[in-house]
Amino acid sequence: MNDFKLKGIFRFRPRYSETDQMGVVYYGNYATYFEVGRVELLRELGMSYAEMEKAGTMLPVVHLSTDFKAGAKYDEELTLETSILELPTRKISFYHELINKEGKTLVTGTVVLVFVDTKTFKPKQCPEDFKQLLVKASLGQ
Repeated sequence: MNDFKLKGIFRFRPRYSETDQMGVVYYGNYATYFEVGRVELLRELGMSYAEMEKAGTMLPVVHLSTDFKAGAKYDEELTLETSILELPTRKISFYHELINKEGKTLVTGTVVLVFVDTKTFKPKQCPEDFKQLLVKASLGQ
């Protein structure tokens, strides 16, 4: 499905506690921002992580990559765009782009998670109901 694409938008301002001595967001906090983007995108689509876990599926991170172009600053207005560009199989990939108020891309990242059974902790296929939710949402975007 080459035309598959879902995108969520999350706007926020970095808190003082998330910055280093220079007033720039500490690099380790971008992984947390990416998590917020993923959780909020799934929530917008009608599925929360909590519901997925209750139904027997966990999503541990197996890959994280981040490219830093410029540092985000304390209290700066930011937009985090989180996208899913392909239907999941045993894995699901999220693509993140952090943009400032002027439209400049500050940070990009990719996070890959694997569908895992909550009882056996073994990888499994993407739950069919979740896949159908993604397909339906992609047709509406």
